[in-house]
Amino acid sequence: MEPTVRQIEQDDDVPNGVRRGGPEGGPDRSPQQVIAASLRRERLRAELSLTEVARRAGIAKSTLSQLESGTGNPSLETLWALCGALEMPFSRLLDPPRPRTRVIRAAEGPAVFSAEADYRATLLAVSPTGVRRDIYRVAAEPGRRRTSQPHMPGAVEHVLLGTGRALVGTATDPVELGPGDYIAYPADVAHIFEALVPATMATLISEYA
Repeated sequence: MEPTVRQIEQDDDVPNGVRRGGPEGGPDRSPQQVIAASLRRERLRAELSLTEVARRAGIAKSTLSQLESGTGNPSLETLWALCGALEMPFSRLLDPPRPRTRVIRAAEGPAVFSAEADYRATLLAVSPTGVRRDIYRVAAEPGRRRTSQPHMPGAVEHVLLGTGRALVGTATDPVELGPGDYIAYPADVAHIFEALVPATMATLISEYA
């Protein structure tokens, strides 16, 4: 008989994401709920319909609908077929990717140059499918630290420092930035922006799924 998700739950080799739930939910979420959230997220990211994913995986549309609602109990074979249809690694079903802090210093990053002018463009981040971004200009002076409470789950902020110096990032692990430095950090935890010198300015992008 094919092993099912409930049997996976008892396996000592299962990734920790099954038990703790990961960013899709808290530690009390069942494996079915984690898988349901992962399937929905990856299908929407790929911009595919239920019908198309089911066709590619060779399963019934009703089966996929049940899985995305968290009511199904799929076999490993079904899950592997869905991973193939969505072109995703199996591990992402059980342990979804988490936002991470990423820093690009002023002289770093992949750059392209203009043949017509003294101009360089550096790619800092690629916008994921289905993501909304709000862009802000930040002007700050030293004296008080700006602490932001956690935003919605999965939120990420990007900061490119223009002038001055600032301490930026998660409240537990901020990074000092200088002019031209870039940082990306999870914004679904408390995070800060603290100017360290006068006339500090930055570009801030808030990204929400």
